[in-house]
Amino acid sequence: QVQLVESGGGLVQAGGSLRLSCAASGSLFSMNVMGWYRQAPGNNRDMVAAIWSGGITNYADSVKGRFTISRDNAKNTVYLQMNNLKPEDTAVYYCRFISRGNSIYWGQGTQVTVSS
Repeated sequence: QVQLVESGGGLVQAGGSLRLSCAASGSLFSMNVMGWYRQAPGNNRDMVAAIWSGGITNYADSVKGRFTISRDNAKNTVYLQMNNLKPEDTAVYYCRFISRGNSIYWGQGTQVTVSS
């Protein structure tokens, strides 16, 4: 059974930085797409960033130039470096992996709170 374990959320002041990590445990196969989503109260869960196995990345317009997604294929781990955080970045952040067999896995979510 595959589980995604997230870490790195917390409280930070505007302009600060956080680094989120998400690792797949129980996985003996590589993941195709790794990504991060976020959901603020009353809002939909939206894509923040994604990275494919070949290294191609995609970002939401709201985070371009501030967030960087990266991955360690050997560890089935994805990272999200978040710089110059803004209060509107406050949300629960979820990682999502898609295996090469097109199975989808979600993390449990980690809270990111940015104070003004």
